[in-house]
Amino acid sequence: MIARAHLPTKRATHPLVTAFLRFVVCGGGVGLAASGALVLIGDRIPLVLANALITVVSTVIATELHSRISFRSERKGWRVHLQSGLTVAVSYAFTTAALLVLHAVQSAPSALVEQSVYLSASAVAGAGRFALLRTVVFAPPAAPSRASALAKPAVVIAA
Repeated sequence: MIARAHLPTKRATHPLVTAFLRFVVCGGGVGLAASGALVLIGDRIPLVLANALITVVSTVIATELHSRISFRSERKGWRVHLQSGLTVAVSYAFTTAALLVLHAVQSAPSALVEQSVYLSASAVAGAGRFALLRTVVFAPPAAPSRASALAKPAVVIAA
């Protein structure tokens, strides 16, 4: 009698976790590139204009990366970019509100506290943005329901 060695099996990562990790890498990479671009052009044009320009360009790039890599979606077009842009606007409003609340509660927070609040709010906003992008913007098309399979023409043909 030969005993088989018990080989450890490789655990498959849940697709949601994999998509989230791709989302973080793509979004984080674009965020770092945008930060570098802001430093490069911030001295040449007004900072507010540079930030607006970089935000628009980085959102378009991130949306394309999320579509192709994070969610591997077939959805394309301006509607996808508009919906993704709206999630960025909501994230911006959320992080801004968090900082405004901090400054209302504490008149002169330290840089460490301010960054902690901002990064925490950004993490929550990022998780919310991931959920919206996955379930709304890049959601796979809905499968036809069984009820639509028995539509009137199908019943007539079957009769």
